[in-house]
Order: sequence, then structure tokens, then C-alpha cells
Amino acid sequence: MLTVLKWLFYLIAAIAIIIVGGSFLLPARAVVTRSIEIAAPPDKVFAIVGDLRRFNEFSPWADLDPNIKYTFEGPESGTGQEMNWTSDNDDVGSGSQTIIKYEPPNFVELALDFGMRGKSIATWDLVPSTSGTKATWGFKADLEGIPAKWFGLMFDRWIGADYEKGLAKLKVAAEKPAPEPAAPEPVTPETAAPEPAAPAPEQPAAQ
Repeated sequence: MLTVLKWLFYLIAAIAIIIVGGSFLLPARAVVTRSIEIAAPPDKVFAIVGDLRRFNEFSPWADLDPNIKYTFEGPESGTGQEMNWTSDNDDVGSGSQTIIKYEPPNFVELALDFGMRGKSIATWDLVPSTSGTKATWGFKADLEGIPAKWFGLMFDRWIGADYEKGLAKLKVAAEKPAPEPAAPEPVTPETAAPEPAAPAPEQPAAQ
């Protein structure tokens, strides 16, 4: 029995050493990036990703909870524009994102705040390409503590699939043709402006 306990102790100690020691070899930041080619110019793509009021046009999480509540603060566009969301769905949660760098039509950086779940940074890089635009959606988060560093190994799998779904939605939204201007209504006798009446002939002055 003592031998079993002895080997069990050695096993636990070895696992602890691997977990603690291995964490020093792991990156201190989680980084996830996904890219897609979009048949639209950068300024058209930027108009979507650079405006938080249009976030749901490509958000991969919008469909998870149709009852998400949004509020907006700051300017209508540009640095300082902020979007807050609240959801009862644990996969969506609550938080905010704020534009902290705004460089049309090529770059946007956002500060993400997930409350107790931590903070991170999201970026959009839009580069002209032969097909139109190469759009790259990036995510990075600092990993503090041993558990966070080990969980950081899973971020690419967790977030990557969502980013791919969001990029596919962005491609559809950005490649959608602009609505054609409405054709002028045909002129009909009923809608045509009436011709001005001819002036009445002057009456000769009385003698």
C-alpha cells in the first residue's frame, strides 16, 4: 500500500512540474487570425467593419440570441464609437467593444471588454488584392497565470470557427450590389405640369 501511495505521489508531483514548468514555455498572448478574399474594394468593406452599428451584418454570434440588447455611445463613427451588448445566453454574454484606432479604408482596432471574462483586442486589416480586398480579422488577448496560458492553446479552435463564419457573412454583405437608383416616373397627361395660360388681350382705353 505504501508503495502505491509513493508512486501516486511521484505521479502527482511529475504532473504538477509539467503543468507549472510547461507554462513558462507557453506564449503569454493568445493570437487568432482568419482571412478571406472579398470581391469589393477596401472602402466598401471598411464601411461595414468600421461602423459598430453594422456589426450584426457579419457577426457570427448574432443568431445565437435574437433578443440581444444593444446600446451605442460616443461618436456616430470613428475613434471612440462604442457598442454595448447584453444577453442571457452564456455563449454570448455581456460586454462592450470600442474603436481605438480608425484608419480608413485599411485598418480598425477595437478594445473588447467581456467583464469577468477578461479583455482583449480585435483588429481588421483590409489590403487591396487582385479580387478586391483581402480582409483579415484578428484577435489577441494577454494570458496571465498558469491556467490562462494552458487555456490559451484552445483559443484558435474556439474562436477560429466563429471568425470564419463571420468572414463568410461579411463577404456576402460586402459583395452585395448597391441598389440601383429609382427610375424617374413617366410623365403622363395627369402628372404633366399645366402650361401657363396666355395673357388676356389688353382692352382699348375708353375715349
